Amino acid sequence: MNEAVNSNYSNRMIEAFVDKPEVSLWYQLSFSKFNINGIDTMKWNWSWWAFFTGFLFLLYRKQYIPALVLFCFSTVIGFLPFGFLISMVLSGGYATYFIYKGYRTKLVVIEAVISDEDDRVKTMREVGGVHQWVVWVYGIFMAILFLSIFSILLPLALA
Repeated sequence: MNEAVNSNYSNRMIEAFVDKPEVSLWYQLSFSKFNINGIDTMKWNWSWWAFFTGFLFLLYRKQYIPALVLFCFSTVIGFLPFGFLISMVLSGGYATYFIYKGYRTKLVVIEAVISDEDDRVKTMREVGGVHQWVVWVYGIFMAILFLSIFSILLPLALA
């Protein structure tokens, strides 16, 4: 019974942190891979969103330091042959782990300060969640990139 109660509490906290009910089950399953008998372990866990958006995925999930590190890493490795692709694959495989670490850090602080379970969930919802503005920035960037490529290729095709 106690394990079921803990599981329910854990699932509520993850759902509050993720703040997107449609993907909370995916995060619950992913986060369970990273914690083996109470020990955090970095493991490969694929995310197409992280693969295609890289550091923006981490920024969207409010993981600022990992986003900065991935941005710097991607910039440096991008100068190598296939470096950008390597960065994308590593981001796709490991970004979810850094989201998990951010969740665990916030969970420890919240549990140390707040004793009521409902207040913990409410606080996790406030400190977790996403930056919706990242979606807009990414969309605008991709539109500009598409229009730039189109404006270069169209005159070549008509010539």
